[in-house]
Amino acid sequence: MERTPERSGIFAGSDPFRIAQGWLAEAEKTEPNDPNAIALASVDAAGMPNARMVLLKEIETSGPGGGAFVFYTNYDSAKGQEIAATGKAAFVMHWKTLRRQIRVRGLVGREEGPQADAYYDSRSLKSRLGAWASRQSQPLASREALLAEVAKVTLREGPIPRRPPFWGGFRIFPLEIEFWADGAFRLHDRFRWTRDELASHWSIMRLNP
Repeated sequence: MERTPERSGIFAGSDPFRIAQGWLAEAEKTEPNDPNAIALASVDAAGMPNARMVLLKEIETSGPGGGAFVFYTNYDSAKGQEIAATGKAAFVMHWKTLRRQIRVRGLVGREEGPQADAYYDSRSLKSRLGAWASRQSQPLASREALLAEVAKVTLREGPIPRRPPFWGGFRIFPLEIEFWADGAFRLHDRFRWTRDELASHWSIMRLNP
């Protein structure tokens, strides 16, 4: 592991996933809403970029590549299809109260096993039924039509709906992570961790603001 002598304080540590966990834990104490919100980016078949806000549900510190970032969605949504086509995604997580952000780029794999089941079961009943009812990203005639679909699903699935086969998790395995903190006079602190593949060691570089 390459070490950068000048990394200290909030940037210190040899595991970027644990640094990210620490920053998120701090943000959970100060951000008024959704400290785990990320702006997720992908590209469509024509190479046109897309971005949207989703909620990061877990920062893992084990597994392939030493860890991953996990979120959940409808696999048939625009983002689900775009990610499936490229196997890649990026996101930025920004906290105004801390004046910090984390940027991630990497490879993506699905999480559609027991972990996805457990997260789905932890959601409210209405959210679980809504996952069944919504054909995410597809045209919708009216809100009434959506509510009618929710009613239909409620009758079909009952009070303990199973996880839809088209709904589950995505796990982002980063090849690049950048930690950014605001500095006086816009002289920000930036440290970028990069590796060529998941099995490679991280290289750490300080960047200009």
